[in-house]
Amino acid sequence: MTASSPPRELAWSEERLVRECCAGNQAAWSALIAKYQNLIFSIPIKFGLPREESADIFQAVCAELVTGLPRLREAKALPKWLMQTTYHQCLRWKKDRLVLMEDVDEMERQPDPGSEAIPEEMLYQLQREQGVRDAILALPPRCAQLVQMLFFENSARPYQEVAKELGIATGSIGFIRGRCLKKLRQVLEKGGFQ
Repeated sequence: MTASSPPRELAWSEERLVRECCAGNQAAWSALIAKYQNLIFSIPIKFGLPREESADIFQAVCAELVTGLPRLREAKALPKWLMQTTYHQCLRWKKDRLVLMEDVDEMERQPDPGSEAIPEEMLYQLQREQGVRDAILALPPRCAQLVQMLFFENSARPYQEVAKELGIATGSIGFIRGRCLKKLRQVLEKGGFQ
């Protein structure tokens, strides 16, 4: 397993992951955070928050996760709970910022951060984005790594570097990429993506 291989716990079902976290399994907690960190970070980004504030919101959501996970009735509800919790944290941040700016008129127009539901359009978009992340995790490890390296890293990596890290020939990346994308499409279609 290479340094960028996903932990094996990411392949666990949602129910097992939640159960193991509640039992205090640190590897399960690491996998849970790895699985949902991009989802959590994507919401403050959609709000246009700076990176530093996004990191603070991420930490606050993780703290709420530690205390809230044992009370979660269904493991399948975890992604939506995380979306809603992060959304509320963003609203709190925005309201706190308005208090600091003393913009009372704008502050009074803002909804109560703990009561507003996440907008349907944002919820739909976040669910689709998480569906793609989950589909990538469902790929065989080498395919998941290749897709991550080629399409989700901030700067494009040369094929030679990708090939070296994956332990494959540079000339085979295009062929393997095609197979991996075909598998990804199948997983997405099976999950209802069109």
